Amino acid sequence: MRQPEIPYSQEEIRQLRLKAAIYIRMSTEMQTESPENQERQIRDYAAQYNIEIVRVYRDLGVSGMTAEEREQFLALIYDVEQGLNAFNIVLYLDESRWGRFLDSREAEYHRMRLERKNVICQSCEKPLALTSTIADRIMTLLRDESASDYCRQLSQKVWIGQCSLVKKGFRQGGVAGFGLRRMLLDEEGNPKQELAMGQRKSLLTERVILVPGPKEELEIVLWIYDQFLCGISESEIAVRLNSQKIHNHFARPWSRGTIYEILTNEKYIGNNLFNRTSTKLKSRTKNNPEDEWVRKKQAFEPIVEENIFLKVQEVFRDREKKISNDEMLQGLRNLHTRQGRLSALLIDETDYLPPSSLFRTRFGGLLRAYRMIGYTPERDYQYVMINQRLREFHAAVTLDTIKQIETLCGRQVFVDPETSLLELNHNLSISIVISRCFTTPSGTRRWKVRFDNGLHPDITIAVRMNTNNEGKYDYYILPALEFSREQLKLSENNAGLLDSFRTDTLDYLINLSVNIPLDKVVSNGTKKHHAYFR
Repeated sequence: MRQPEIPYSQEEIRQLRLKAAIYIRMSTEMQTESPENQERQIRDYAAQYNIEIVRVYRDLGVSGMTAEEREQFLALIYDVEQGLNAFNIVLYLDESRWGRFLDSREAEYHRMRLERKNVICQSCEKPLALTSTIADRIMTLLRDESASDYCRQLSQKVWIGQCSLVKKGFRQGGVAGFGLRRMLLDEEGNPKQELAMGQRKSLLTERVILVPGPKEELEIVLWIYDQFLCGISESEIAVRLNSQKIHNHFARPWSRGTIYEILTNEKYIGNNLFNRTSTKLKSRTKNNPEDEWVRKKQAFEPIVEENIFLKVQEVFRDREKKISNDEMLQGLRNLHTRQGRLSALLIDETDYLPPSSLFRTRFGGLLRAYRMIGYTPERDYQYVMINQRLREFHAAVTLDTIKQIETLCGRQVFVDPETSLLELNHNLSISIVISRCFTTPSGTRRWKVRFDNGLHPDITIAVRMNTNNEGKYDYYILPALEFSREQLKLSENNAGLLDSFRTDTLDYLINLSVNIPLDKVVSNGTKKHHAYFR
């Protein structure tokens, strides 16, 4: 029998007549590894080993930092896991084409999904041996980490470059806005042309600035500022503009929000602002504190005088001064009397009321504020209250799990603030999901578990709630290698081996987090080995 660590020779592989799929990925059209170049090099590599190409998957113009937006990559994995593949090996140019995942472990995770179905993942930058030694694994992991680190460094360099351009007065993306236009400059700073909505620059050396738009739009912008300082609300200004059939820069009717944007954006006094929000490395958008904003004053020709702009901002600051709970509730009553109903949208569009988010903060939710003024929505919002309880319960379960592990192991458990994943021993990630109970008309209970597949946890703890969704019923400890689907439906008694993952406590999982000295493991393993042969 052939030993698994012995590599195959090139001639032995040629005799196997393997069938392969090609995976091609390109982030931008400006990359040197064009799809044609990638495919040609991969086909040359396959010809050396007499491998037949039976399928090609292409993701063009797609970032490799995540798998979610790579349709062909996901199709490749789906075909293999569903048994729809006619190939037993996947070839790609190098590890960076497989993906530049932010978490380098994700690249290995996707390779394992295919290898569990007896499909080999092979980079063309190394010889094909059909074996996987420890040295091979280490080199692959190092390449994965190198690709991940490249993304982080590139993101930081791009951000620094953008900040530098902003400080020089150049615009970094986004629409111009009503009353403004985008002007394209050549590498020497000379105007080339005005960019229409949706147009982009074509050369890396070109730059974009903002310039005043048509005269009639400039007059409307100044009119908006004058009306607001005369005491006219944003909503009323929008109504007056719409009555004259004047549209905003998107050729749509005006709203309170679009008027507010004109009254508060510093670009109308010529300032260039950047980094008010962040979406680095495909993360969720977050608002940055003002001291992190990048601002270049007098970068563009202003439309509004600075003293007028500052007066408008003072009006907004006065409006946002602390309002008492009684005043908020009375304003809510007045709105209900006038409209006959209440909603978050109505509250946000009412000038004399603070935003709906403030009601949620002050009163613990809009429904509680509604009840305090005697208003009952027509729709049944009981599910909202249940979801709120489930969120609170999720936090409690997470804290309790962390406390038990830290008590048993005597060390701190890291919790990712963005994803809420728990990390044990620096290499095991755990997701905790709450599964609410649904009762069918026949009286049977059902649960639906939704996996955080986008976060790729190693283990998912599914907490099944009781009939009233007020407390825990039991747990399911689900490893990612066994459960790679998006959701799992559970009943009180489940067929197959599914209930073998059920438990009433988390003791088993918590005990897994205990580190055992290597010499003790070796000692115990040696004893068991000797006992077996006796």
